[in-house]
Amino acid sequence: MKTLHARIRLYSMRRPRLALALQVLALTLFCLACNAATRRLHLPLPGSVLALGLLLALLGLRVVPLAGLRRGADWLLAEMLLFFIPAVMAVSQHLDLLRADGLRIVAVILLGTVLVMASTAFVVDLVWRWERRRAR
Repeated sequence: MKTLHARIRLYSMRRPRLALALQVLALTLFCLACNAATRRLHLPLPGSVLALGLLLALLGLRVVPLAGLRRGADWLLAEMLLFFIPAVMAVSQHLDLLRADGLRIVAVILLGTVLVMASTAFVVDLVWRWERRRAR
């Protein structure tokens, strides 16, 4: 009998468009479920962050096969700019706020971006060194 991983891989090769739609739907439903869980449990973090952490754990433990989400995740990443259009439209509706506090807002955004990039680089470096030591 074929394993779940093999079945998912075979299905996504036979019907790639349907597999893509199902994977995007699965990722969306997972994120919505985590959003509902954070609201219900009054957790101090966004549901999307919880979803990302749980999904990473499930992928790491091989509970969820990577092939089962690869196309959907690739499509979502490729179309990410589309998800920022509503944010740009919201900013254009608050021009008074931008005129009053625009420099401070830009400074916070730039500082936040630098901090996120630096912390990501630090964590990637730590994991890379750990993996290198573990391989020896």
